[in-house]
Amino acid sequence: MRSRELIIEPGRAEKQYFLDLWRYRELFYFFAWRDILVRYKQTAIGIAWALLRPFLKMLVFTLVFGKLAKLPSEGAPYPILVFAAMLPWQLFTNTLMECSNSLISNANLIAKVYFPRLIVPASSVIVSVVDFMISGMILLGLMAWYDFVPTFRILTLPIFLLIALASAMGAGVWFAALNVQYRDVRYIVPFIVQFGLYVSPVGFSSQVVPQQWRLIYSLNPMVGVIDGFRWAILGGDVQIYWPGFILSLVIVGLLFSSGIWYFRRMEKTFADVI
Repeated sequence: MRSRELIIEPGRAEKQYFLDLWRYRELFYFFAWRDILVRYKQTAIGIAWALLRPFLKMLVFTLVFGKLAKLPSEGAPYPILVFAAMLPWQLFTNTLMECSNSLISNANLIAKVYFPRLIVPASSVIVSVVDFMISGMILLGLMAWYDFVPTFRILTLPIFLLIALASAMGAGVWFAALNVQYRDVRYIVPFIVQFGLYVSPVGFSSQVVPQQWRLIYSLNPMVGVIDGFRWAILGGDVQIYWPGFILSLVIVGLLFSSGIWYFRRMEKTFADVI
């Protein structure tokens, strides 16, 4: 019986590559499950970290912007206004941090075994999604505390969740690929996250931005994502600034597609330089 040979070529075609992503789906599950276990194993308060961090940030923003600065809350309790933005922001930052360091964390495996490298940053997204779902319990608790009932718009929330994931994944794979070549990227990402927190409408409503600047402000893709989350969760008189949202959506699409393109372009060199 004639033996069959499997030939692994360094420059696999796009169709073959994405077929490999499906073939190696069990490896994706393994990476995702491993990252979840590592995230919460041998921690003092375990899964409560996913609740404590956004809750404390919500308290600080509510005190500073809601109580002291007395900024408008779009007709909703200020803690709910803040936490409706904290959810996508935490999802974005956690995904960005996990993705950017994912290849370096798996350097030994990448240097020895073939598999589609895109599996590594993609699987790290699952940890952020788990954190997102856990943190969502705080939002449910706030709604119950303030007797706040969402409208039918809440059904559109998965759409904005996908947009947030596309934004985070696009930026994450960019930095993951760059981090292999330039190790100082790991110092740049935390700075971007910290800076982005203050230029994104997390602690305040984007409506406080003057009208003539809102389109420029929407060049930050998280502005459209956060406004979408608030529109879906808060309902009522909350409105989306559609020109800015469309601009943010276009930027998210460009970020995601260019991130995948650059990752695939640099992927064949990962094993040599990592």
